[in-house]
Amino acid sequence: MAKSVAQMIPGETAVIAGFTNEELSNKLLEMGLLPGSVVTYNFKAPLGDPICVTVSGYDLTLRLDEAAMISILN
Repeated sequence: MAKSVAQMIPGETAVIAGFTNEELSNKLLEMGLLPGSVVTYNFKAPLGDPICVTVSGYDLTLRLDEAAMISILN
């Protein structure tokens, strides 16, 4: 089973493999989350949602349900 961004731990870096939700994929692509891009998990909000990741040199916050749709390769 593929791992998702939502399952990463702070400080972990991975490569985006693709998306599990076709409807949400266009939104994620527009946000710069492109397959093959390196993503680093920075931290999560005090209540655990949203999370902050770095991709293509900028910080981005994602809801956990969005992050769960992003498949990664370690």
